[in-house]
Amino acid sequence: MVNVIQGRFVWYELMTTDMEAAKAFYADVMGWDVRDASIPGRAYVLFTVGEALVSGLMLLPEDAKKMGAKPRWTGYVDVEDVDAAVDQIKQLGGAVLAPPTEIPGISRFSVVADPQMATFALIQWLRTGRELPAAQDAPGRVGWHELLADDWEKAFAFYRALFAWQKVQSDADAAGTYQLFCAGGETIGGMFTKPPTQSVPFWLYYFNVENIDAAVNRVQAGGGQVLNEPFEVPNGNWVVQCVDPQDAIFALIGKRKRNPIGYFERASRDNSDQRRCRWSW
Repeated sequence: MVNVIQGRFVWYELMTTDMEAAKAFYADVMGWDVRDASIPGRAYVLFTVGEALVSGLMLLPEDAKKMGAKPRWTGYVDVEDVDAAVDQIKQLGGAVLAPPTEIPGISRFSVVADPQMATFALIQWLRTGRELPAAQDAPGRVGWHELLADDWEKAFAFYRALFAWQKVQSDADAAGTYQLFCAGGETIGGMFTKPPTQSVPFWLYYFNVENIDAAVNRVQAGGGQVLNEPFEVPNGNWVVQCVDPQDAIFALIGKRKRNPIGYFERASRDNSDQRRCRWSW
């Protein structure tokens, strides 16, 4: 029987420089509840939707900061054997940023990078009874995974070899190709060759919100920034890239609640250039 969890993103974690500020910001923007899960020597917070776990929050380690690491979201991909996957990543030209580490009775994980240095993590659950990831359109969950690569075709070859991801459809025009991919039979994201204005490749995670212009207002009220005008994608959702107050980039996806006058009335007239970006799922 095929394991439909392996090769899927199953967990998300924010490393930040100010846990209290980040906790307040995301609880307000996303409507998440918070639960303390600290252990001696390490503060840790869980974000939840009701009783369901969504993501984790921890301080960016001092050693990482000294090496130039910045606050960021990291997605964890489920694998059968972390150590074997780490060895395969090395063979494929990737890098190991944090070696396999075990949380007794819970998981074994490693933070890694693809050959173009986009970071992500591997996780191997040590307990049985793993549940399927929540539906992609579930409120407060990640609804899309997007890789901004130096070269999307080389990047896809790496992830296909590592996770057996498959191409779905693609959208190509003068600006380039946006390639959708699936894991476990479900389309979960896309990748494209990033514009020169993006200095390094990275994974971007889109969190589901019910009302995107209300969420944008919460981002701005909480001290975050909106990087681009929100715009509509073919399935009727609207998307926007944001940065939290500690400079971690994230994105939102959701429906637009039309208002007679408001942020999106301006955006709908001004975002023609933004539509050239490859946000077509």
